[in-house]
Amino acid sequence: MSKMDNVDENQLQEALHALSNRHRLTILIWLTEPEKHFPPQRDADLVKDGVCVSFITEKTGLSQPTVTTHMQALAAADLVTSKKIKNWVYYKPNSVAIQRLLDDLDRALRHT
Repeated sequence: MSKMDNVDENQLQEALHALSNRHRLTILIWLTEPEKHFPPQRDADLVKDGVCVSFITEKTGLSQPTVTTHMQALAAADLVTSKKIKNWVYYKPNSVAIQRLLDDLDRALRHT
C-alpha cells in the first residue's frame, strides 16, 4: 500500500501552492492567533467570527484587491473560512483542514 493512498494529492498540492506565497502564509499564521495580531473589532468576535478583511489589509500594507485575492486563494485551498457580517468579510482558519494538511504532508513525507 502506497503512503499516498490516504492522501488527497490535489488538495495537498492546492494547499501547498496557497502557502507558497509569503503573504498568504503570514496571514494564515496571524489568523491562528487573532487576538495577538489584530485589534478588537466592533461588529464581530476575532476568534468566533474571524478577522475583518480591512484589518488584514491594514496589517499587510497591501491593497484591498490584493488581500482579497490572497484570501480567496486560502479559501480555495480550504485553509480559511469566510463569513459576511454587514458589509465586511471576516476570515478565520479552518483548523480541521489545516490539521488534515499537516497529517497528509506527514504521511506523504515519512518513510514508514
